[in-house]
Amino acid sequence: MLPVSILDLCPIVQGGSAADAFRNSLDLARHAERLGFRRFWVAEHHNLPSVASSATAVVIGHIAAGTQSIRVGAGGIMLPNHAPLLIAEQFGTLESLFPGRIDLGLGRAPGSDGITQHVLRRDPQSAERFPEDVLELQAWFREARPGQRVRAIPGAGLDVPIWILGSSLFGAQLAASLGLPYAFASHFAPAALLQAIALYRERFEPSAHLDAPYVMCGVPVVAADDASEARRLHTSALQSFLALRRGTPGPLPPPDETFSSRLSEPERALLADITACAVVGDEREVTNGLEAFVAATKADELMITAHIFDHSARVRSLELTASAMRALRA
Repeated sequence: MLPVSILDLCPIVQGGSAADAFRNSLDLARHAERLGFRRFWVAEHHNLPSVASSATAVVIGHIAAGTQSIRVGAGGIMLPNHAPLLIAEQFGTLESLFPGRIDLGLGRAPGSDGITQHVLRRDPQSAERFPEDVLELQAWFREARPGQRVRAIPGAGLDVPIWILGSSLFGAQLAASLGLPYAFASHFAPAALLQAIALYRERFEPSAHLDAPYVMCGVPVVAADDASEARRLHTSALQSFLALRRGTPGPLPPPDETFSSRLSEPERALLADITACAVVGDEREVTNGLEAFVAATKADELMITAHIFDHSARVRSLELTASAMRALRA
């Protein structure tokens, strides 16, 4: 059975607050657990008015404490923003609190703009050290050696699965060389999807962590009982994408049925590129769309995203997506 998981950015909507976002994300995670989803991940972003999951490890603890069995993790931690020892301690703490349920996805992007990178005290060259930082982080999770003066406490000796995240060939090559699972960000950067996962599978080297390549692909899914309603709900994500590219990000806006009529041709082309993997429609259309995506990618797991303004509509979209996946498996 093809596992299906959730990537949530704890969306802050217009008129809402971060506190609302955290309550809604926990409620969504509980629904996801009940519906049989494999994982519930949140992501590190900074200075984005629509994203509340900046303190990612804290949010993971909140979600894990409010659920029972679903795996909870980061999709991902932007490792160049942090000392690897600090991340080992944070995720060692989470694994100690919620044993066997914590995942650690790692990315090398800043998760922010240039000014915010400076405020974060991020070295502009830190992304170049990403492979070395991943190796260092893995070392902190190993059993401490006799006489080792610095240890991750907690962290040393704990089994926290590490994933490499990416939207280009770089991450694919790194994940393959380290024998780690690979998650591709096709939910917002689908251009290199097929090339990247082919490269990963071709160059994969078995490791103590993984015997064979394992690919997770991000898929934006907006489902509703009526296809036209699904397309209307999807306009919130489209508006948010475009505002980000224009340099004017804000809270997630409500749906706007007239949004597409105001787009220029370059804007239409941009949104078409960004959402090339999006699956939007009623249950039948979502089933067909996911079936086509899986056939094209041979993904081992799907990571669903849904930027929907109304929380009840987001929950319903999740229910319909779960039903579509059951039909697909059958």
